[in-house]
Amino acid sequence: MHKVWKLLLSSCLAVTLTAGAQDDQAPGQAQANKGNGARAELAKQPPTLQNIYGRQHVLLDGRWSYIIDPYETGYYNYRRQPFDQSPSGAGGFYDDRKPKDKDDAVEYNFDSSPTLAVPGDWNSQNAKLEFYEGTLWMRQKFVAAPKDGKRYFLYFGAVNYEAHVYLNGKKIGSHKGGFTPFQFEVTGRLLKGENNVIVKADNTRHQDDIPTVNTDWWNYGGITRDVILAETPDTYIEDYQIQLAKGDMGRIEGHVQLAGVQRAQDVTISIAELGLKTVVRTDANGRAAVSIALPKSKVRYWSPEDPKLYNVTIAGATDTLNDRIGLRTIETRGHDILLNGKSIFLRGISLHDENPLIPGRLRGEGDMRMMLQWAKDMNCNYVRLAHYPHSEEMIKLADEMGILVWAEVPVYWTISWEKPEVYANAQQQLTDLVVRDKNRASVIIWSIGNETPVSPVRTQFMGKLADTVRSLDHTRLVGAALEVHRSGDVVTVEDPLAEKIDLASFNQYAGWYWSNNKEMLKFSFKVNYNKPVIVTEFGADALGGYHADSDTKWSEEYQDQLYKNTFKLLDAIPGLRGMTPWVLADFRSPRRPHPYYQDYWNRKGLISETGKKKQAFYTLKSYYDQKQQQYK
Repeated sequence: MHKVWKLLLSSCLAVTLTAGAQDDQAPGQAQANKGNGARAELAKQPPTLQNIYGRQHVLLDGRWSYIIDPYETGYYNYRRQPFDQSPSGAGGFYDDRKPKDKDDAVEYNFDSSPTLAVPGDWNSQNAKLEFYEGTLWMRQKFVAAPKDGKRYFLYFGAVNYEAHVYLNGKKIGSHKGGFTPFQFEVTGRLLKGENNVIVKADNTRHQDDIPTVNTDWWNYGGITRDVILAETPDTYIEDYQIQLAKGDMGRIEGHVQLAGVQRAQDVTISIAELGLKTVVRTDANGRAAVSIALPKSKVRYWSPEDPKLYNVTIAGATDTLNDRIGLRTIETRGHDILLNGKSIFLRGISLHDENPLIPGRLRGEGDMRMMLQWAKDMNCNYVRLAHYPHSEEMIKLADEMGILVWAEVPVYWTISWEKPEVYANAQQQLTDLVVRDKNRASVIIWSIGNETPVSPVRTQFMGKLADTVRSLDHTRLVGAALEVHRSGDVVTVEDPLAEKIDLASFNQYAGWYWSNNKEMLKFSFKVNYNKPVIVTEFGADALGGYHADSDTKWSEEYQDQLYKNTFKLLDAIPGLRGMTPWVLADFRSPRRPHPYYQDYWNRKGLISETGKKKQAFYTLKSYYDQKQQQYK
């Protein structure tokens, strides 16, 4: 159990904030970028704290007051100039101003505004906001008692998409990206007593963002994951990696990174259950490499069959952290994927961060455990968390429940490949994902994108992302959903990006977007790589409860027959080592307007929006039961 710092909280819990730029007075934190425009000020953030839930902390979740602001009246003056970049820095809704007297006109009022649950998206909580894309201002108050000699961080699991954060009327940072965590230091800015936090959250889509304007999922806006106020010592453990060395089940390799004034000190890494204790000395920059020999005969290696997690303690002179870490290796050899040296078949399914039963993003452990349990009910040992980073809680549950993970960033479809600022955004989101989840045994594949069209500039963009992943973590596999090409009856997997990744991984929709159930079996696949083949998507829409024959699209029978046909096609590929059909459960999408069959839902789920399993659910389970026996 992590320790929870007992802040004094008022009846109003704290607001979730978005951040990027750090207090320029905080040691080791990035300065707020003071560019000429609202978008130009977004600054590159430092790494977020590793294992935020293991810190002394309080969750700042609850009911938040909100104001809908489609014209951004609370951010720009009538000349379209940001109030927070004016000489006074005042004038916006973040002032939370009250009338001074009866002739003082203030045109907003958080105190009498409605509230939203945080974490949670706004689209699913108010019918007026179902399709809303734009700005919402969100405010909350909390009471704090900051201590001398301690440092304080506001950490945000996710805010979609662009956020500007104000504490007690002063701007403290901005952030872009709807699915990755961010933080900023508020040491010296917290008041003893009541504090006021206001967030400008904007989910407007832009061509030069990651993802871009065109996706196939709902653009949920708001503060969708936990907000945490964390306390650390003055010198604290900022980051660490404790994982098995690549290809070596007898050694842990990694690092420890301290931040603060006393950066050179002894740090002890111990795993009591294995009788291990190692002391390393951090250098003047606070960093130390970690290398620990393991008693292989005593170790229970993490796997879906035995998801063993060890309690690991990292203790320095000024800070101590505990984490639960699984030990396993993952590598490829020819067509094989080797988990702990043994060839495996990835019996997977794709899923979105969305609850089909209760509208909106997954809100907490109950929702997440339900989704992963549905996957296990189908005999899955693997999930593709598409098409963006899912929450840290989801990854920890996968660790606990024994489910392998494909983790992805939203480099999706057609991006502005040629623009450096777009690449910088993609690289930052990828970095944030790797930094957050690099100690989670369940994550075996970092995915750098999905269905991106082949061109030299795209391949260079994606290739650089692959290089970034390997520089951050060389122990896992790198994947992407590659492009395929059809010529006659042959589907060829031949994408230059394949040279940069570890898998021949691709989406294919035989029988749905091309061909049909009668004709699809005449096709075959040609994969031009000596790599494991992972089919990252296939499927067909089926309206739950709609029954017809197997030639009638939208019926459960059509979807079921397509799955049976697809297994025949894919089993003919010599290197097939896994798949994640599309998708676990029906999910919402503005691209799907058919009034009867879709009603703004993508119906490719094997579970309907009412939680009922479609016929293909059982067909896939039967197939996976056979694969489990084959790869015992």
